[in-house]
Amino acid sequence: MSENTKIEWCDHTFNPWEGCQKTGPGCDHCYAELRNARFGGGVAINFGPGAPRRRTSAANWALPKRWNVQADAFVAQHGRRQRVFCASLADVFDNTVDPQWRADLFELIRATPNLDWLLLTKRIGNAAAMIQAALTNLDIGYSVPFAAWPWPNVWIGATVVNQKEADRDIPKLLEVPARVRFLSMEPLLGPVDVRRWLQPHCERHPGKLEPDGKCEVCESRGIWGIPGAELLQEHEKAPIRSGLDWVIVGGESGPGARPMHPDWACSLRTQCLRANVPFLFKQWGEWKPISQMDEAEHGALYKSNVIAKPHEDQGNLDDIYGRKCTVPTTILHADGSTHDITEPMAFQQDTGAMQIFRVGKKAAGRLLGGITWDGFPS
Repeated sequence: MSENTKIEWCDHTFNPWEGCQKTGPGCDHCYAELRNARFGGGVAINFGPGAPRRRTSAANWALPKRWNVQADAFVAQHGRRQRVFCASLADVFDNTVDPQWRADLFELIRATPNLDWLLLTKRIGNAAAMIQAALTNLDIGYSVPFAAWPWPNVWIGATVVNQKEADRDIPKLLEVPARVRFLSMEPLLGPVDVRRWLQPHCERHPGKLEPDGKCEVCESRGIWGIPGAELLQEHEKAPIRSGLDWVIVGGESGPGARPMHPDWACSLRTQCLRANVPFLFKQWGEWKPISQMDEAEHGALYKSNVIAKPHEDQGNLDDIYGRKCTVPTTILHADGSTHDITEPMAFQQDTGAMQIFRVGKKAAGRLLGGITWDGFPS
């Protein structure tokens, strides 16, 4: 699926610059920061408050134009356009970045119309204003009015890892005009309900729209009997927002990775299926739940405390002396709390108690319910 990246939902990664600052719990174990430190002599010189961002080389900036030229060959081989994830080691809408760099990036996007650019950000609240500023500063001899946006080759995404971030950032995402608007819910750190944003909806009032696409609370005050509706002005109208176009879900990998409960991922899959929104399950990450293992896979994680001699029965010895797990394991509740397997409340009822094992990203894989979920916007 990928041309020069192992990320399952794109073909290329392009980093116009490197560096960032943590914005929430999803950033706690940032792989980009660790990478920066590895190449910086143990210090992540481009990460953190006040750290300078590093613009990448001219040779790197030339790569998208090469991919753009190869568009026909790619479509002939894959039957679709190339997807470019920008930026995996930074944030396009980072406040610290020189605005001219962002304008240069948007000029590059404009010059590569055969590529679909996936701009994923943890700062979605900055997107609209920074896009407008970048269009104004394009180095093409004239400014492009914001009314000319959205460009057909730009997808805008927001990273959301829990319900708090969903409630805060999805409405901001849906206010930004874009060809495709998507969520990257990786690392998923808790249960999240996104149902109200998967379909066209009134920005102010809950519930489905009427068949004519209107919000009847706005059209005729109090028609749904919502508490407080009688206080609405008779002609008050709220914006009708289109819904999300795509949802990506994944668990955390790397040092310090936190486990993901299968109920969280399965719930989001169900929400998307019912709303007919493409769903992509990227990975389990470092940890895999027992509910996603077959008997042989689970059994391979344990070894016998006493190995049977040729004349002995291994099963009998295991019954007597037991077996021990060869990888770290814990009990994860649906609320995100973890418990040692020996704790009295580890398997408490009605907590969604699930035993999970740290088997590594490769072994954990990306099957959810035995199926690879590779939904993409058409």
